Amino acid sequence: MRIRDWDRNLHIRLIGESLMGVTFWMIFPFIAIYFSEAFGKGKAGWLLVISQLFSVIANLLGGYCADRFGRKRMMVLAAYGQAAAFFLFALVNSPFFYSSILSFVCFTLIGTFGSLYWPASQAMVADVVPEKEQSKVFAVFYTFHNVMVVIGPLIGGVFYPTYRFYLFLLAGVFCMIMATLLLIYLRETAPHRRQVHGKWYTFLAEQFKNYRIIARDRVFLLFIIAGVLVAQTFMQLDILIPVYIKEVVHHQTLFTIGDWSLTLSGEKAFSVLIAENGLLVALFTVAVTKWMEHYKEKWVFVLSSVFYGIAIFLFGQTTSLLVMMLLIVLFTFAELMAVGLQQTFIAKLAPEEMRGQYFAAASLRFTLGRMIAPLALSLPFAHRWTFFLLCILAFLSAWLYWIMFQRFERERLK
Repeated sequence: MRIRDWDRNLHIRLIGESLMGVTFWMIFPFIAIYFSEAFGKGKAGWLLVISQLFSVIANLLGGYCADRFGRKRMMVLAAYGQAAAFFLFALVNSPFFYSSILSFVCFTLIGTFGSLYWPASQAMVADVVPEKEQSKVFAVFYTFHNVMVVIGPLIGGVFYPTYRFYLFLLAGVFCMIMATLLLIYLRETAPHRRQVHGKWYTFLAEQFKNYRIIARDRVFLLFIIAGVLVAQTFMQLDILIPVYIKEVVHHQTLFTIGDWSLTLSGEKAFSVLIAENGLLVALFTVAVTKWMEHYKEKWVFVLSSVFYGIAIFLFGQTTSLLVMMLLIVLFTFAELMAVGLQQTFIAKLAPEEMRGQYFAAASLRFTLGRMIAPLALSLPFAHRWTFFLLCILAFLSAWLYWIMFQRFERERLK
């Protein structure tokens, strides 16, 4: 299905969400640094946990709201909400007024509105795209997302340290433009006369009940626990790693051409690393996924966690930006090894009549992982010991994957 043959809604979303993606990645990679400087690393870790808790709850409610109130209404509301939060973020970081507490509130609101937006956005794809074409459409959006991961941090690395107020203001303008585009041009795609019964808290309780499936399926339980453990490594790309880089990378020259040299430190150095990760993901996701299909899933999952552990451990042992750039290659390879096979594995585990519940429960790997990961900032250790602990968690994840596949293979033989 070619892009020019897409439904108009998808064209509008691709343009609007590209704008939103650039704004988000201009700012998000530097948030851990911002809160660490404002509150200290210990408090910053706990604040980020609280912020993610609100996002998790909003994500659970997002699907319910999309069905009850409509896809368009929720997407427009969320986009305008993010715009307002960014404008307030700019105000409380302006030359006239500063408040770190209100900045935290604004960041939490941005994440909460984003979590309300995405379930409606994903549901809209299912509404307007035939099932056999949906994976291709999602792949295009995923590719564009990672292009934004390249562009955003590079812009943010240049302007964030000095022009933070204008950066937040620009983000608010971009979100406002997107919200207006959605309001004017987007059409509603939710099925007509669809009724969603019960109060929102009833639905939320029902969602938690669905996770009882984990306790009954031991293989799936191991899959979730191993996923949460290894998530503690790759989640640090936006939490611990930027703080570490700002502390240890000082005016390092990457290369010199004649009289000109590229010298980086702090936020600019981190922006290069996060952009490198996004570029590698955008370029090699499909190729690495096809490559991994030639190997047993057991070895792919286990070695992915092992490579994550090696990369995160070595990160804590170096202060060289060039070495860190090489480690990002290993880090990204570990990410791409399993990303394409995990959804297929979940589908293998799930009975057909319970597939939706399995995929919903599988998202716990990221929701729980995202909630726990900021605690790495609060640990009372030197950074190298924190990175070592994260390495141990990744190796423990590899061990659990090994046990999981042994059990899975035994059950298939019954």
